[in-house]
Amino acid sequence: MVAKISIGSSLYGALAYNSEKINREEGRVLGANKIILPADGQIDIGRIAENFRAFMPMMGRTKKPVLHISLNPHPDDKLTDQDFEILAREYLDKLGFGEQPYIIYKHMDIDRHHIHIVTVNVNEQGKRLNQDFLFRRSKKITTELEEKYNLHKAQREKITPDIPIRKVDPNGDIKRQVANTVKMVGMRYKFQTLGEYNAILSLYNIRCEQTDGRVNGREYHGLVYFATDDDGKTIATPFKASRLGKFASRTAIDSRFEKAKDKIDVATTKHKVADVLAGATDKEDLTAKLKAQNMDVVFRYTDEGRIYGVTFIDHNTMTVLNGSRLGKQFSANALNERFNNPQPTNDMPVPGTPVIVPEQNTDIHSDTQSQSGNTQAPSDGHHQFVDSHSATDYGDSYFTLPGLDLLQQGQSFNPDEEEFRRRMQRKRKKGPRHRF
Repeated sequence: MVAKISIGSSLYGALAYNSEKINREEGRVLGANKIILPADGQIDIGRIAENFRAFMPMMGRTKKPVLHISLNPHPDDKLTDQDFEILAREYLDKLGFGEQPYIIYKHMDIDRHHIHIVTVNVNEQGKRLNQDFLFRRSKKITTELEEKYNLHKAQREKITPDIPIRKVDPNGDIKRQVANTVKMVGMRYKFQTLGEYNAILSLYNIRCEQTDGRVNGREYHGLVYFATDDDGKTIATPFKASRLGKFASRTAIDSRFEKAKDKIDVATTKHKVADVLAGATDKEDLTAKLKAQNMDVVFRYTDEGRIYGVTFIDHNTMTVLNGSRLGKQFSANALNERFNNPQPTNDMPVPGTPVIVPEQNTDIHSDTQSQSGNTQAPSDGHHQFVDSHSATDYGDSYFTLPGLDLLQQGQSFNPDEEEFRRRMQRKRKKGPRHRF
């Protein structure tokens, strides 16, 4: 059994959190001490809060008088409501809070049913109760209860490099899944911006947003994490980074940004993406071929469907890179033009494709024959194979298939330019004139 203790200042906030579970029929009240519970079971947060305040001084020096405790048995421990209440009361007695006002809730929002306890750590005189070694004493108590009631012993889940990262399961413990995923992503992958960080998180249905503001004249800068479905819609209450752990904080993530700059090797990923992109016909084909190389690509779209962001995730090198980091041709603008606004193709040969053209004779007599209308092919019958690159590299060249030039001339054909080219060829053949 695992016990988690949160110490805070908002009694109303702790009561409201548990009341939301009841309103959604995901929880109910099992018992209370010094708190009057309504006979109809309808929990009034304001009335419950007044019961607590009756046992608390109006003024006190303790800034955080509220304890919010959750007791989480192993999933294989099948306990009744009475069993849960007995465990809660005995736990509080051993911890030294048995005489305090408290209320016990059972949560059924996940398969592993568990209980929450809301109590206060000050007595009626305003004196704070003993909190020395509170968490150490709590661990000792849960171990004693496991042995007394033959419960499964709690084992800390170790995160190792071979543990696969999975998408958030809406039917499981969402907070725990988000925390574990954020921790494993931070340990394994290298990224340099919040956009790249969100790209890798999105593969597992998690989104991270910055929160900046000012409270009581002090600025704060933090992160909030959201669990989503496959369409990116939020499926649970957002989690502040502080609720997940220090590894999820803005300070920790900013530190990873800085450390990644010296560790990322762009060349390896760029070479792989370039090879795949060269043969990709569309976005779906690109995504599929990258997956075959153990890579992912995340596109971001405007409301009009335009690609405004693209990030490549190389699971081989554990590297996350925005397309622009790889090069201009991998940027969002370039891929949007390629996949969303393809340029119309012309009739010019594809670079690298051999084109059959008649061998041209630059002799003066052949020019005369052409001008007189003689279109007979060269007597030797040979044809010349020319790479289409050379056809596009020189503006004075005009290639076509044998015989077709009898019917039409190329789009770039210009009689004046053709005549000028022939005159220049004749001059080069005769050679320059020298004066003495």
